[in-house]
Amino acid sequence: MVENLGEEGFMEELCNGFRLLMDEQKGVITFESLKRNLSVLGLKGMSDEEVREMMREGDVDKDGCLNQMEFCVLMFRLSPGLMDGSMRWLQQALGQKSSCF
Repeated sequence: MVENLGEEGFMEELCNGFRLLMDEQKGVITFESLKRNLSVLGLKGMSDEEVREMMREGDVDKDGCLNQMEFCVLMFRLSPGLMDGSMRWLQQALGQKSSCF
C-alpha cells in the first residue's frame, strides 16, 4: 500500500481512517464510535469484548479512547509488513537524518 501511495499518501490515508472512525464531538476514537463503524472496517461480527480488547491494545495512555497517534501506532502494529519501512518513513516525516536515530 505504501509503495502505491507513497509515504505522504499513506500517512494521509491513516489520518483519513482516524477521522472516519472518531467521535467528531470528542476528537478521538471511542468504543461507541468504533463499534458504530465496524462494518466500514469489514469487522461487523466482532463482539463488544473484542472491540474493547482492540481499544485496550491501542490505548497507551489508558484514557479509554484512541487519539490519532495511538491509532496510527496500532495500525502499524497490526500490519507487520508496514514495519519494514517504518523507520525510513518516520525519518522522512520528521525531516531528520538517520544519524539522529
